[in-house]
Amino acid sequence: MTDQMKIALVVSRYHAFVTERLEAGARGALREAGVADAAIATFMVPGAFELAQAAHRLAGTGEWAAVVCLGCLIRGETAHFDYIAQAASQGIMRAAQSTGVPVTFGVLTTSTAEEALARAGEGSGNKGREAALAAYEMARLYAGIGRGTHAAGGR
Repeated sequence: MTDQMKIALVVSRYHAFVTERLEAGARGALREAGVADAAIATFMVPGAFELAQAAHRLAGTGEWAAVVCLGCLIRGETAHFDYIAQAASQGIMRAAQSTGVPVTFGVLTTSTAEEALARAGEGSGNKGREAALAAYEMARLYAGIGRGTHAAGGR
């Protein structure tokens, strides 16, 4: 049985050697949850800073049950990492709050490329997978709110 909800993946091209793996983990998790491949769309953005902008625009269309933001920040020698990490996390939360659509944070913030790759590997530890499952669960919850049902997580 496939779930008919549509899920948008917003993926940063920066550090594609990591973000491609996060996207693969997200797609795999959604497929396992019953979301049809045709109901999952990927939207590429230049970097982590642009994730929230695209997520807000997508969520505002009303087409998507949830939006998953996937990116990778690797700490360097300057404060740039801190500014981008802060902007991305706050922007993604604002997108979710202002649109009423679940928008999840699948942005790695690591010290090294090796740490990033470890969090983007195959299996249950893939953070793209975790962000996609959280988005799916929240979309099911939101769908049940107002109908008097709890599609996910209710008691």
